[in-house]
Amino acid sequence: MSSRTFFVGDVHGCNDELGALLKEAGWTTDDRLVFVGDLVAKGPDSAGVVQRAIELKALAVLGNHDAHLLDVRAGISKKAHHSAVAKTLTDEQWKFLDRLPLWIDLPELNALVVHGGVLPNVDLSAQPRHLLLNMRSIDAEGRGTPRLEAGVPWASRWPGPRHVVFGHDAVRGLQQHPFATGLDSGCVYGKKLTGMWLPTRQLVSVPAKRAYQPIDPD
Repeated sequence: MSSRTFFVGDVHGCNDELGALLKEAGWTTDDRLVFVGDLVAKGPDSAGVVQRAIELKALAVLGNHDAHLLDVRAGISKKAHHSAVAKTLTDEQWKFLDRLPLWIDLPELNALVVHGGVLPNVDLSAQPRHLLLNMRSIDAEGRGTPRLEAGVPWASRWPGPRHVVFGHDAVRGLQQHPFATGLDSGCVYGKKLTGMWLPTRQLVSVPAKRAYQPIDPD
């Protein structure tokens, strides 16, 4: 096993771009692969992305759209797009999504992976689930919120020492803070798919083939 780990931002069903990114990065099966969540929804081939993750033995955290898909299967949600994606998944792919954790701790890299965000000075076990999945900002009172306009990027307040790799914030795009890197660079909206190597923090991006839908910060 290589000592390298490659982290991939929100793919959202953009399977062709994912293949291009791995090729551009020089990723091989000797390297570890980690997704920051939102493998599915909005883009053209969610099932293909999940299948690729399975075949490459990748790690991934649960994203809010992955969670929406599980809610559709459970009958909690009836969102039309997620319902359409749900019909394309195999039992093996559902099992992969079922096992996705809210965070991945990688102590050998002094790194933590989440989809949305983490509150400073709060133990991981006490982090609210909806913030791990949806947080984008911290307001003036130190509260986490998914709203962009309600505060500053939460990652700008993250004190370390663990480096957090996250996604979910396509509007702000690529974020590089002292102890956190946000990799959602809006591929499904026609921008880029971005990945990062650790421990070097080298960034790699490929352009989207097209905009699959207008930008939507949900």
